[in-house]
Amino acid sequence: MSPLHQSPSDKPGEPRLSVNPIFGEANPTAGMVDAPPKHRLPDRPLAPMTAYQLVHDELMLDGNARLNLATFVTTWMEPQAGVLMGECRDKNMIDKDEYPRTAELEKRCVAMLADLWNAPDPSATVGCSTTGSSEACMLAGMALKRRWAQKNADRYPSRDARPNLVMGVNVQVCWEKFCNFWEVEARQVPMEGDRFHLDPAAAAELCDENTIGVVGVLGSTFDGSYEPIADLCAALDALQERTGLDIPVHVDGASGAMVAPFLDPDLVWDFRLPRVASINTSGHKYGLVYPGVGWALWRSAEALPEELVFRVNYLGGDMPTFALNFSRPGAQVVAQYYMFLRLGREGYRAVQQASRDVARGLAERIEALGDFRLVTRGDELPVFAFTTAPEVTAFDVFDVSRRLRERGWLVPAYTFPANREDLAVLRIVCRNGFSADLAQLLVEDLNRLLPELRRQPHPFTRDRGAATSFHH
Repeated sequence: MSPLHQSPSDKPGEPRLSVNPIFGEANPTAGMVDAPPKHRLPDRPLAPMTAYQLVHDELMLDGNARLNLATFVTTWMEPQAGVLMGECRDKNMIDKDEYPRTAELEKRCVAMLADLWNAPDPSATVGCSTTGSSEACMLAGMALKRRWAQKNADRYPSRDARPNLVMGVNVQVCWEKFCNFWEVEARQVPMEGDRFHLDPAAAAELCDENTIGVVGVLGSTFDGSYEPIADLCAALDALQERTGLDIPVHVDGASGAMVAPFLDPDLVWDFRLPRVASINTSGHKYGLVYPGVGWALWRSAEALPEELVFRVNYLGGDMPTFALNFSRPGAQVVAQYYMFLRLGREGYRAVQQASRDVARGLAERIEALGDFRLVTRGDELPVFAFTTAPEVTAFDVFDVSRRLRERGWLVPAYTFPANREDLAVLRIVCRNGFSADLAQLLVEDLNRLLPELRRQPHPFTRDRGAATSFHH
């Protein structure tokens, strides 16, 4: 089996030119005789500034993260947060006895999120930090499966009892990975017409005695829309009345769980719904922290089977842990606490409202160009999707994405899943740091490109699959 990542080998005797003689630490005529090899360890060390410059120069070819409108991940934080992260990057999050204050900050973050998400008793809510929402979703899925297995111990494992998980086809790929890794059947509700996410009644129809839970997404990555979590719980309440099946709900709030509490406080989606057993979010998305932190919370200790919690005697302390990863830096957890302390509820409300205002204003300006039709308007997540207008035949969304990339903008174009493979869209994610001024520059660049796009004889996209610039 070939490795996932392959690199060409450095051939013996292959000539290598000096990268730049002036990179030599002292003598520009002798410091950099040969460029170091790229696919094997160099024979000799390099001066630190030389190694830095080589790596720095190559990374200049990456896209500009601030202009990346594909990612939900935070691309800007205050300098003070960066200083704190630098001070904590050598702390191992798992060493709770050695770094008790870092561990305490993690506990405080869990308590703050439990309160934010209206847990019945925030002090009884259990939770943990993770490397991101993908790991958090894996943990939530494992808890759902183990709870189901405990209730069905008389018939599982057996050939006739295969656990399944119900979700919309729009879920993030981590849920498909969970089902694959943990041998759970994925039952997906397809899109229909202008409904681009899960339908509560259709989800309930897919449930049976082997359903471990239903996933509701608060903020679909395809179009930025909220799934109707309260309606989903009501449909499952009705199912229980008819059949006796008690199906728990997990809310994947990777983005929306850090938006809705501040901008949509009357929207009922969280632990106020008794059927919601667990919630996850990405601290590094609308939690406003650099990449590397997520959160998973359970309504109570009963929702997280004790047998999944490992108690490890590590470096002299009894340490309960429930995570897929062991060693990881404490910097991102510290940064999350910094953001909670720095902004508070009013600050988060102001930041998220600014992002939503930018999204809605930008969507309206793009619609006013006349060449595009909005699929969503950025009025839930600060995210919107749009496609070409029906009368536009000279270009498609993939042409637009490709041309915007020439101007430095990374705007993904992709097709929707079943049953809307016919729909291809562009999607823009507005985050803290993507200001109204930058949005105006994007519109101006789009306006400059449109005359050339309109003159095309036809769209230049031959393979939509290959042209898709973002994969969920």
